[in-house]
This record gives sequence, C-alpha cells and structure tokens, in this order.
Amino acid sequence: MKKLRKQIITLFILTFVFSSLSACQSDPTDSYVNEKQTIKIGYLPITHAIPLYIEKEQIKSQSPFNIELIKFGSWPELMDALNTGRIDGASVLAELAIKAKEQGIDLKAIALGHRDGNVIVTSKDIHNVKDLKGKRFAIPHKFSTHNILLYQMLKRDGFNYKDVKTVELPPAEMPAALSEGRISGYAVAEPFGALSVAMNKGKVLFQSKDLWKDSVCCVLVLRNDFIRHKRNTAQEFVNEYVKAGKKAELKDSYTYKVASKYMNVNKKVLDLSLKWISFQNLKLDKKSYQELRKYMIETGMSKNPPSYTEFVDNSLIDKVK
Repeated sequence: MKKLRKQIITLFILTFVFSSLSACQSDPTDSYVNEKQTIKIGYLPITHAIPLYIEKEQIKSQSPFNIELIKFGSWPELMDALNTGRIDGASVLAELAIKAKEQGIDLKAIALGHRDGNVIVTSKDIHNVKDLKGKRFAIPHKFSTHNILLYQMLKRDGFNYKDVKTVELPPAEMPAALSEGRISGYAVAEPFGALSVAMNKGKVLFQSKDLWKDSVCCVLVLRNDFIRHKRNTAQEFVNEYVKAGKKAELKDSYTYKVASKYMNVNKKVLDLSLKWISFQNLKLDKKSYQELRKYMIETGMSKNPPSYTEFVDNSLIDKVK
C-alpha cells in the first residue's frame, strides 16, 4: 500500500513538472488559442480612422481576438496612453509617433490610416496665399502633416512660415473658429475641413495632393513588445484591418452607418470628406516615409528622425493574402 501511494505521488510530481515545463516553453504568440486576446487601440473620432471602425464592427464572435477602441479627446492624451503602455496601439499622426520613437518609445508603424484627404480651408475672403499673410492659421499639433502642408504652401508661393500666425486648436473647434473670424484658415484631419465647406462658412484653398502627393498623415502603430509577444494576434489584427480598408474604400451606405457610430457627422459632410480621401493600399512604402522624414528635418520638427527600418514594420501587412 505504501509502495502504491509512493508511486502515485511520484507520478503526480512528474506530471506537474512536465506540465510546467511545457507551459514555460510554449510560444506566447500562440496564447490566444486558449485565451481570446483583446487589443486596445486608441483613436480620435476622425474620418482618417474609418478602417478601424469597420474592423471593429466586422470582427465576429469566432474571431481569435477582440478590439477595444478607446476614444481620446486630443492627441496629447492619446500619446500619453500609448507611451505609457495603457493601450497597445493607435491610429495617430505619423509625426507624433515618430517623435515618440525618437524619444525611446518602441513603436512600429504597421499600416497607413489613409492616403491624401487633407485640405487647407480658409474663410471666403482669402483668395490666395498672399491673403493669409499676418493672419491666424490653425493646426491640430506642431507635429503633424497639417503643419507640414502649411509650410509647403507658404514656401511654394515664396513666403516664410512666420508670415502667418500659427495657432494650435482642437480639431472640433476649428470650424467654429473660422466661422466666428477667430482664424482665417486651418488644416486638419477630416471631417472638420468638410464641415466648414458643407456649412458654406469656408472654402478649399488647396487639397493635400496639390501640395504633397501621397502625403503620409495618420498611421496605425503598435507597441513593439505587443508585436513580439503576441505575433499571431497582431497578424490577425492586420489581416482584418486591410479587409476593412478595402470596405471603407467603397464609401457606401455601410461606411456611413459605421462612421456615424463613432463620429458625430451628418451624411452631407461625410460624403464630401470621403471624396477627398482614399483607403487604397495602406502599406507605408519607403519613398513616402523618406519624404516625410525629410520634411520633418526641414521644418525643424526633428534633427534625426528614426530610419525607415527603425520605425516601419511591414512584415505583418506583407503576409496579408
């Protein structure tokens, strides 16, 4: 009896040891097989993040992961959450993500949010760039493509950046500020440019493609530790994101239905906004990034932005079938 009890105890110990070793040696990227992963993604309610909204709505119950979209009211709030690891990734201004990477936050850009789709909107009494001289012009953040577009517009017509009075405003405040005469123009993510035009309070002076074709604006980033430790989940996430981008490009009633769930926008404004924007080919190529990097140096945003290979990770999007 004692011998049998000893054998049972020995068998129990061996089973426990082997189970522990197997658990230690298992690939953490496969952990979602036993436990459904939740990816926390930050966003601002803008047209540029529509692929994220569609992906969230199309994720089915049998999917190996969940998406928790976390809305922020400003870029600084979003970046604080991203930099401190409270969220796994975000749809964010490329320049802000690049600055975070430059400062030691290990982020990777895994896709674009959109292509083109930014506009420079002015009050109706502004007929050319010269009319903006000495006037107040709003941007959402110093580190933004919108600020670069302002710089390019002024440079193209022979003006200096300091020839206008640049102010930073929350995107949602810009249409009202233009209407009330507090600013004479602005550049910002959609749908806030379309809002002024649809309300007949402003007009488009330039589209982004007129100043910088295929400009890089919003990017989808993930923290690199998430990619390393939850590789399969990250891959599934990007697979569905690319599908959602293709769906967004249809710009149909479903796109409006989903967008209106995450954005306070009417159909007239969104239709105009979508005319300017593209969700095709959301892979961030080297040429586009190098151009962005050049402009960041030229405008003084950064002395030495991270290289393409340091900041961009196309290994996930390259595997999408």
